[in-house]
Amino acid sequence: MPTPTVVLVHGAFTDAASWLGVIHELQKHDVSVIAPSNPLRGLASDAAYIASIASQIDGPVILAGHSYGGALITVAGAAENVIGLVYIAAYMLDEEESIGDLQGRFPSTELVDNLQRWTYPTRDGGTATEVTIAEKAFPRVFAADIATDLARVLAATQRPLCTGAFDEAAAVAAWRSKPSWALIAGADLAINPEAGHFGAERAGATAVEIDGASHAVVLSQPKAVTRVILDAVRSFG
Repeated sequence: MPTPTVVLVHGAFTDAASWLGVIHELQKHDVSVIAPSNPLRGLASDAAYIASIASQIDGPVILAGHSYGGALITVAGAAENVIGLVYIAAYMLDEEESIGDLQGRFPSTELVDNLQRWTYPTRDGGTATEVTIAEKAFPRVFAADIATDLARVLAATQRPLCTGAFDEAAAVAAWRSKPSWALIAGADLAINPEAGHFGAERAGATAVEIDGASHAVVLSQPKAVTRVILDAVRSFG
């Protein structure tokens, strides 16, 4: 089998640049990698976008999703040439389960209490709601193990997530038919680490927890994240 291409899927409140350190590490290992920009407009539509990218890649693909990106790869992973899934501090949904459903199983995190609501115009002339993390809370809630100055820059450049994404149910759970790996951030204040362990155990994923890691583990510990992704890549060698 040819070496898989890794597609990195970012989550809410950030962008593809969050993967810069991981991309650098993967390229050092001669792994083909791309990190598309996630629309953040809804689970079904975002997953369809990621699936369309994966399906246009020549050869096998491994999808790696951070945070909300995990929900997307769960659905987009149904694409025929996707052979593995890697979840980094991410939501691992089951079929007919929403992010709200999964979060509701566990104690609420600080993220929920620090969301700021915004409205935006829709194509039909109406409005919809999206959320970011309150700027003052962002360093603590999202990036506690990142330098404060950098965390403040990240807070100012957040990409908002449509609130409808929290209630959309996953149409399929690709981990039911494809192998998966998971990294749980032990000090995550955005996604309860208990939810990460629950999802990984339910999926039969190969899982590792990094003590003290924040939700921004892809930025703070790119080498550790890369090791998990490389484990997935090499399993198909």
